[in-house]
Amino acid sequence: MPTPPSSVYRTEIPGLKLQGRGKVRDVYDLGDTLLLVATDRLSAFDCVFPDPIPGKGRVLNQISAFWFERTREIVPNHVLATDVSAFPAALRPHDALLAGRSTLAMKLDMIPVECVARGYLAGSGWKEYRERGTICGIGLPAGLAESEALPEPIFTPATKAASGHDENIDFEAVADVVGRETATRLRSLTLSVYRAASTFCLERGILVADTKFEFGFDRSGILRIADEMLTPDSSRFWPAAAYRPGGPQPSLDKQFVRDYVESLGWDKKPPAPSLPQEIIEGLRRRYLDLFETLTGRPLAPEPGRTC
Repeated sequence: MPTPPSSVYRTEIPGLKLQGRGKVRDVYDLGDTLLLVATDRLSAFDCVFPDPIPGKGRVLNQISAFWFERTREIVPNHVLATDVSAFPAALRPHDALLAGRSTLAMKLDMIPVECVARGYLAGSGWKEYRERGTICGIGLPAGLAESEALPEPIFTPATKAASGHDENIDFEAVADVVGRETATRLRSLTLSVYRAASTFCLERGILVADTKFEFGFDRSGILRIADEMLTPDSSRFWPAAAYRPGGPQPSLDKQFVRDYVESLGWDKKPPAPSLPQEIIEGLRRRYLDLFETLTGRPLAPEPGRTC
């Protein structure tokens, strides 16, 4: 019988300098490089939940690795290695923890903007459209329904908040922060990756409603995509067979949890509520099924385990 996946909520790796803990990732400073460890923490509405989703970090890390490799002809990325056998010798004693859920990455000068691509009218985009007929200052045709496909994908950036909620901004605000040339490159790369990924996913019966990327410059001044890429934490994935515009869609991402906690009347402020086992397992299965559908292979088992 398959062994249930273990959970890693928080890491403490002796001898390594912890640079910081994000909502999901623990980041260690190795000097010239970074070690990114994807935990099983869950974040929604910018709050971290008390319950881990077993194996979630391994799914996120391996989906990102899949996309970073697949899109490297479109945009360079920050990945140096995802196989622990290629990690520095000092990390080898921690193979059991790091295998499948960690990335050795370049250090980048990160751009403080979330680069969002939208192909469908959902989430905060749907809210703004109902109020103003725009998304991030981009005018859209009147009469569009919730979840309807946009005439073409659009670039809808947001501030990258260290705490609290990100806020949508327009292209001119991005240009003010990073300069017009860099803002134009960010928009072009974001939409190019989104279009390529959308085509790939549609062939596998999945719609990518929207997604967000992060970029940074390496020491040579090369703009690279970083952090995570087209994961169910950073994207809205919908099953194409069930798609019906005019309302919310069934999700293959963490919208499943958002819908549940909104039904509780939670005020979306810390502390986040605990999740029942059926919600934890439902999200775990969605993430695992998405990985297998996208990659065409099962998730590699944890060291010493059978699933």
